[in-house]
Amino acid sequence: MFKDKTVVITGASAGVGAACARSFAELGARLVLIARGKSALDAIAEELGQKTEVLTIVMDVADTAACATLAEQCISRFGAIHILVNNAGLHHRGDMTTRTAMEITAMVDVNLRAPLQLTAELLPSIQAAGGGAIVMVGSLAGRAPLQGAATYAATKAGLRAFTYSLSDELAGSGVHVGVVSVGPIDTGFIMDNIDAVEDIVYSQPMSSAAEVAASVVAIARGEAVEISMPLISGKMLTLAYLFPWLRRSTRGLLYRIGKNNKAKYRQR
Repeated sequence: MFKDKTVVITGASAGVGAACARSFAELGARLVLIARGKSALDAIAEELGQKTEVLTIVMDVADTAACATLAEQCISRFGAIHILVNNAGLHHRGDMTTRTAMEITAMVDVNLRAPLQLTAELLPSIQAAGGGAIVMVGSLAGRAPLQGAATYAATKAGLRAFTYSLSDELAGSGVHVGVVSVGPIDTGFIMDNIDAVEDIVYSQPMSSAAEVAASVVAIARGEAVEISMPLISGKMLTLAYLFPWLRRSTRGLLYRIGKNNKAKYRQR
């Protein structure tokens, strides 16, 4: 299904983005890998260049001018675009009172504005290629309020709402739109600075980057509009959203579980 298709992946140099690149490469897709760090991007490109064609683009997805020229760069190299994976993310952690206006703006730009702009920029090319998919890498934080992550949760909630709205708009068009709403992932995003991450984050089972990539591929195949990981956490957050008292009453317990799990992760 993905043989010789062009897949554009943001935040592709490490973690989930790199795992997605590996998964699509195994399936025969051509890759456009986007990230800010050249050395890490070059390393993943060298690894996967033995399996498929790879175009690397060093850019910040918050750069609107760079996003505006992306489709032209991809088509110039590969002739078409079939799949967009909006994976790049940013999280300045902590209560709202501890964050600066610039940090809040940066999170909105990377987590929400950039995926919307890239979707708008690349969608016409995906349609011209005969169809494909647009996949958002979201978060369970977008399913219910998360203390200590107000802006991050807001951006992921917005991304999820955008996904469902666009999915309905494009129904029957040949372009599938979906989101992977994932809890904690065993990557540097939450493990490199573990003490800065809210204890409650570690109260949920941890997914691997490869598992998230498998869900991204499933969305790209059109198997679902949303995949929540872990599934049980997604169901619990639905209840927490519908019944705010339940979320508040269980918060203390979840923080204690997360604190204990965090101590175990530190010892790995």
